[in-house]
Amino acid sequence: MPLIKVQSSVSAPGKSEVEALLKSLSSKLSKHLGKPESYVMTAFEPDVAMTFGGSADPVCYIEIKNVGSMNSAQTKSMSQDFCQQINQALGVASDRIYIEFADAKGSMWGWNGSTFG
Repeated sequence: MPLIKVQSSVSAPGKSEVEALLKSLSSKLSKHLGKPESYVMTAFEPDVAMTFGGSADPVCYIEIKNVGSMNSAQTKSMSQDFCQQINQALGVASDRIYIEFADAKGSMWGWNGSTFG
């Protein structure tokens, strides 16, 4: 049910680096939200045509979705953690990363032929 999706204008690093990044994001998101990692989904889309502030310098957009509510302390902590991680992994400056946090009702999130609500 938790999802972290990373879109970036940078090219993908090697396959093993991408896999390591996704596994790390999965583990961290699970801990931040207190949810089993077995339900966490990760996605990475490199080479997306993007601009930020009128510039095509490296940029990143991250979506974090969760069934249930995220509070401001959680979102602030996740913003700090994931901005730092993406900066280190992809070289995107933290001030060129936007993160969208979205809560979802269980009935609006499908899985395994049903929903969570």
